[in-house]
Amino acid sequence: MKTTDKIIIIDLEATCWQGAVPAGQENEIIEIGLSVLNVHTGEISKNQGILVKPQRSTVSPFCTELTTITQDMLDKNGVYFAEAIEMLAEQYDPEDYTWASYGAYDLNMLQKQCKRFNVPYPMGRQHINVKVLFAETKGLAKPTGMNGALHILDIPLEGTHHRGVDDAKNIAKILHWCLQNQ
Repeated sequence: MKTTDKIIIIDLEATCWQGAVPAGQENEIIEIGLSVLNVHTGEISKNQGILVKPQRSTVSPFCTELTTITQDMLDKNGVYFAEAIEMLAEQYDPEDYTWASYGAYDLNMLQKQCKRFNVPYPMGRQHINVKVLFAETKGLAKPTGMNGALHILDIPLEGTHHRGVDDAKNIAKILHWCLQNQ
């Protein structure tokens, strides 16, 4: 049974490099940002970020500059991917909810990494691509980034861009606007 009064918003951050991926490394999730949107009231709850220790890569200086996440932060405060997915499943019951992300990257990355690490995929099948929904709802000729959508809606960016915990909350605000204006 799908619950439609709340939607889980997920924003992932992953290891990245300026230029090509270094030999022997691969893109890995380093933060799972989450928010829960009440579609009726617009209330955003359960806003959190789960820091994830990369197992097949390290955080580059470019990645830290972009996200503010350091390898040291992950070593001290992160959990391994399987544990992060277990926390997500236990705290959010995500298979019971529709979930959303800004674009298809998060959906694809989560599916790919679950498969790569042989971890059960935790999310339900109902996914909303907020990037596409916003472009359609606003009548844009082509989709815009999250920051662009916030600017168009005159909603200030809250927190740090490219931090999953903050971006999930900002995406929830865009999604709420879309649901109110369809």
